[in-house]
Amino acid sequence: MAAHFDTLETRSQAERETALFARLPGFLARAMAAAPGLARWLAGIDPHMIDSRAALARIPVLRKSDLMELQAANPPFGGFADASTLSGSRVFLSPGPLWEPQGAGADPWASARAFHAAGIRAGDVVHNAFSYHMTPGGFILDEGARALGCTVFPAGTGNTEMQVDAAAALRPTVYCGTPDFLKVMLDKAAETGKDLSSFRLGLVSGGALFPSLRAEYRERGISVLQCYATAEFGVIAYESTAADGTPNPGMIVNEDLIVEIVRPGTNAPVREGEVGEVVVTGFNPAYPMVRLGTGDLSAVLPGISPCGRTNVRIRGWMGRADQRTKIKGMFVDPKQVDEVVRRHPEITRARLVVTRDGERDAMTLQVEGLAEGAFDPSVVEATLREVTKLGGTVILVADGTLPNDGKVISDERDYAR
Repeated sequence: MAAHFDTLETRSQAERETALFARLPGFLARAMAAAPGLARWLAGIDPHMIDSRAALARIPVLRKSDLMELQAANPPFGGFADASTLSGSRVFLSPGPLWEPQGAGADPWASARAFHAAGIRAGDVVHNAFSYHMTPGGFILDEGARALGCTVFPAGTGNTEMQVDAAAALRPTVYCGTPDFLKVMLDKAAETGKDLSSFRLGLVSGGALFPSLRAEYRERGISVLQCYATAEFGVIAYESTAADGTPNPGMIVNEDLIVEIVRPGTNAPVREGEVGEVVVTGFNPAYPMVRLGTGDLSAVLPGISPCGRTNVRIRGWMGRADQRTKIKGMFVDPKQVDEVVRRHPEITRARLVVTRDGERDAMTLQVEGLAEGAFDPSVVEATLREVTKLGGTVILVADGTLPNDGKVISDERDYAR
């Protein structure tokens, strides 16, 4: 069984850097010619001069808030996609909202490496519980698993009992989905007497894999690793496993991506080890993103992984540089909370609090300004679900109770547990 996906993973870091920055100038020139929005964003920049990290750092970071505004002004992609590549492909709409096109070829989001690093191989049967509805999550992992030679059951989200029944019949070896839904399935199986012991490996994303939850899966005989992915790039980084199935430290940056860690709100890279915003440049001709700020916080780990993969490692997801927060695998933006308030003018202030309910994410919208007797939380809860596509609880708090700290979304989950 091959320890590595290919020889690119074990080349020297110097060789990798040389190859990436030899490709970048020509790629940028072609991308600017094909994507007018990108050309406008990079106006005045000579792409042939972007041949090093120092040169790349002179390009302004494109943050998702910028991209949302550009897409709204010039829908659907803000001029950042190559329209000639879209025929016969898919387009997606992620929360924000943000439109993304699918790249060409097999495994366009480069997730096969993450599956391989998690110990998954050709012939494994994958139960994919990521959403296939509007967003690209399900397809990101589906394409990579099939490119690796796995058989994929496109389960999607929800319908827990049906998913348990399907897994008990199909006997998949691999779970793929958000970190906490596997526990939901296992608990439902125990409750209903279904046998899900076929699961032995897992690859999760779309939220934090809390240490306590990983340990519980381990006790149940399932080795679960995680990858860090976005709709724009697919898998940015992934965990690898030691010989005993435990995760190696950090997450390995995927091949064919240039990852920088910058000081939040600026264009300036930070020193190795310092926490900052993850900024990514990719080589997808369909959607050429250059220095896109993910809004996620991380830091570079020194050295290389014990697994022998030589690319840069990051510490994984360490929070948000902005208040955009991932809940149950979906991003919720402060603008969406504002939209709920806009639809209910009787609300004077609101704050979305994100916590854990056991091993699952939970969100509560705390609101001020509603008269106690006239308050019907179900009406606001329906709006919250419509706007965010997620269920949550709405509670009334006394006027002046919410902290005056500028927070619209307060993430109170403990990521160390």
